[in-house]
Amino acid sequence: MNDKKTLLIVSAHAADFVWRAGGAAALHARRGDAVHIRCLTFGERGESQGLWKQPGMDLATVKRRRREEATEAAGILGASIDFYDCGDYPITVTEALRNRLVEDMRALRPDVILTHTPRDPYNLDHALTHELVLRCRMIAQAAGHESAHPPIGAPQVAIFEPHQPEQCGFQPQVLLDISPVADVKLAAMKVMGAQSHLVEYYGDLARRRAVQLVRNGGAPGARHAEAYQRVFPVTAGELA
Repeated sequence: MNDKKTLLIVSAHAADFVWRAGGAAALHARRGDAVHIRCLTFGERGESQGLWKQPGMDLATVKRRRREEATEAAGILGASIDFYDCGDYPITVTEALRNRLVEDMRALRPDVILTHTPRDPYNLDHALTHELVLRCRMIAQAAGHESAHPPIGAPQVAIFEPHQPEQCGFQPQVLLDISPVADVKLAAMKVMGAQSHLVEYYGDLARRRAVQLVRNGGAPGARHAEAYQRVFPVTAGELA
């Protein structure tokens, strides 16, 4: 029996997956699970402040640099990565974009999909990505949808923690101990030079979530954790 899992991380921008789900990616990759990242955009317009401050910067160069950074980060985490390059700030959902993500879902057949919150007043591209993921999951399940691949089952969707959780209505339901791969996540974060100011923030957040993990019955030695919220119920045969 194959007990290996497949994770699909759908990231609105090229760096979102690193800050918010880098620990989960590295942890599962280390266990031998398949981890696939799909970036809808490079974050080239709104999330590349460090690059746009450089003299003579242009859009093509920003895209190239962001692709290089995200590709290197994914490699450090042990994940595959692909870029849809659909243009950020704003992301526009087209039929082609929807069909591409549906086909990826059917081809990869993930056990769990990680993505953004349904509400983010600071970045509507994040909320749009959440809706797109749920819509494509629905289509990918439809027996009547024409595709080169069969319909998928019912993969769980896990929401990773947004930058401003209180304003986004985020409820941490799962505290994931990423202590064994904290150094891997840190290394991946450090290559994201266009947003280097976030390395310290997300390092601190992981330590705070680890305190909560221990208080809620997690491993006493946990030092780094990530928080997730599930979209769908979890099935079980018992409560204990």
